Amino acid sequence: MSDLPNCPKCNSEYTYEDGTLYICPECAHEWSSSVVSGQEKVRVWKDANGNVLQDGDTVTVIKDLKVRGSSSVIKGGTKVKNIRLIEGDHDIDCKVEGFGPMQLKSEFVRKA
Repeated sequence: MSDLPNCPKCNSEYTYEDGTLYICPECAHEWSSSVVSGQEKVRVWKDANGNVLQDGDTVTVIKDLKVRGSSSVIKGGTKVKNIRLIEGDHDIDCKVEGFGPMQLKSEFVRKA
């Protein structure tokens, strides 16, 4: 028998792990593997100044950032609108005008 938890939405026992998520194949519900006995660990993303970031915020890049695989540089002071927060090392998913979609580290931005 599996040690995986039942689905919190439909109570199905057929859940499986995909990276850091648990997935229920019956109702397609996904939840974080950090849910422990009904209490979820909430991650808080902060910018370089310690301000809390949220999805949809506008941020400003605080220093020149080299773009991997290119000779281009994102200049300090560049505004990035409508960010999306994700798990991982590069925890901001966004579109930078003139560069396209990319991921940034929250330690190199400040809330605008």
